[in-house]
Amino acid sequence: MKWRRYGKIFTPEEYGFSYAKSPQALEFRHFIRVYFSDCKKDGDKLISYVCFADFSKDFKEVMRVERQIIPDGKLGCFDEHGIFPFSPLKADGKILAYTSGWSRRVSVSVDTGIGLAQSLDNGETFQRVGDGPVLTSSLREPFLVIDGFVRKFNGLFHMWYIYGEDWKVYKPGADPDRIYKIGHAVSEDGIEWRRDGKRLIEDCIEDESQALPTVAYYNGMYHMFFCWRYSYDFRTNSRRSYRLGYAKSKDLYSWKRCDECLNFGCSESGWDSEMLCYPNVFIMDNELFLLYNGNGFGKSGFGLAKLEELE
Repeated sequence: MKWRRYGKIFTPEEYGFSYAKSPQALEFRHFIRVYFSDCKKDGDKLISYVCFADFSKDFKEVMRVERQIIPDGKLGCFDEHGIFPFSPLKADGKILAYTSGWSRRVSVSVDTGIGLAQSLDNGETFQRVGDGPVLTSSLREPFLVIDGFVRKFNGLFHMWYIYGEDWKVYKPGADPDRIYKIGHAVSEDGIEWRRDGKRLIEDCIEDESQALPTVAYYNGMYHMFFCWRYSYDFRTNSRRSYRLGYAKSKDLYSWKRCDECLNFGCSESGWDSEMLCYPNVFIMDNELFLLYNGNGFGKSGFGLAKLEELE
């Protein structure tokens, strides 16, 4: 793959945000809306909440920003302690969004689930379809079901998501670290889901964690972009932090991983020199674009690239 990198297109502090995590694009007639998550203080913890920025279609102008476009989760619910990421789509004449809700635990840091919301005002705000998740832990996916990315292909909703495989304590006295993998489910109505019940993407390192799958159909093939990292010592050690991964498929069910085809690494210096994470792929005017975060898990903002050549 050959990319044209536009560089960073959104710096959160310039607009009064602390983070701009997991940018997710939704195209409108005259602009592109990018939803993302910021964080606010909750005692000594943080809560993620959903915002958006509207861009001109050449991405040279930020036309508008809005914060907290869906309320906080209710007491005791799966999303009580925040939403991140937030994955929107247009389907069947509606604007839907699949929410990744976080709730704190005691023995480990969090558990998660995937909820559903709908907009009644053309994507300005969203309301939950219900206070519970549409996809959560199960017999074979016991925790950390999150990062739901949904698209409709051939009359069927497809969701790519991640699920927890293990919690491990890597050093005596350290907090447990999570290991998670990418899964897939299908639905006729976007509410009731049938899971494949298997891992989609093979590992390239031991104890690899894979996150935020995003899929597009382009040039006769389905393309998945995701991010991956080591499952411990990744927060301050840039060599073990997130990088982008890639897989391709002809049928949406079987995927061949080929990161070497991606040709998209960290910059030598600057905002995306230490990590690349939280990708979002979208098609506009028959061209494939990629949004992504850099250093600091979204604290440094997000950038854009366009695919210029695919062999």
